[in-house]
Amino acid sequence: MSKFPSEDRIGRRLRFRDLQVFFAVAQSGSMAKAAAQLGVTQPSVSEIIAGLEHMFEVRLFDRSPRGVEPTSYGGALLKRSIAVFDELKQGIKDIEYLADPTLGEVRIACTPAIAALILPQVVQRFAQQHPRAVVHQDDVTIFAANLSGLRERIYDLTLTRLDRPLTGEDDDLNVEILFNDRMVLAAGMHTRWARRRKIDLAELADEPWILSAPHTWNYAGVMEAFQARGLPMPRASAVTLSAPLRAHLLANGPYIASIAHASLRLHAGYPIKVLPVDLPDRTTPVGIITLKKRTLNPVVERFIECAREVTRQMVERRAAPK
Repeated sequence: MSKFPSEDRIGRRLRFRDLQVFFAVAQSGSMAKAAAQLGVTQPSVSEIIAGLEHMFEVRLFDRSPRGVEPTSYGGALLKRSIAVFDELKQGIKDIEYLADPTLGEVRIACTPAIAALILPQVVQRFAQQHPRAVVHQDDVTIFAANLSGLRERIYDLTLTRLDRPLTGEDDDLNVEILFNDRMVLAAGMHTRWARRRKIDLAELADEPWILSAPHTWNYAGVMEAFQARGLPMPRASAVTLSAPLRAHLLANGPYIASIAHASLRLHAGYPIKVLPVDLPDRTTPVGIITLKKRTLNPVVERFIECAREVTRQMVERRAAPK
């Protein structure tokens, strides 16, 4: 016989307001902060939490002078509560869309390079169809941060390079590949390297380099190329994720930099040349990641369709004969 109360008994006694209070306490880490946020008294919050613990017959929070923290039981309920509140919000957005298809919002996490590469065209196309919708975009440089933001329902989707294989722990995610990309090396047209027909990677080891941060796809590609030749990682003279800054430095300085092949058109206005250097075959997919069990509202689905259309046209232009 289970020591836990039956689902039927819980269903009759559990109120939506109780879950709201529980969620506020878990997020704020404090009964007092949750009470202030909800506009109620602290004793009423404490009473509701105590009632939930009595109903479930488990302790949902550990109390300390610093505040409260969910127990393993509380963590399990919090995970499901996030999904419950998110689905309700999505339902409200569905109703708003049915009432006025021009309304809505899309929340995206995206690496700066991918944002610069495709987002302007996607947002412009999307805005033509949904002029009153709002697109919220956050720069996220770490792949894991993209995934955690999705799972916490902060973002509807992420646009990112899949710079590591997904594992069994990621079976809650949908991945749609938009295109595949590869890394190239570049320098300014004024440098001696721009006149060479063939360059050995070892010749570039002591040059000043523009690198990205160590956790990025760009950095990993450079490191892999040098390691494959038994060479040490080159010294960074500048470290940035900014495509405009990198392009300006390449065009006007003595630098070498790695660039995603798909992003070369972002540098089209600068006197920059791709260098003839043999690199390891390292193709990396760029795609959209969403949560499998999350129902996306129609506006988000339309945004994704715009991303498909833009990247499909981009790939077709790249493949067209020059």
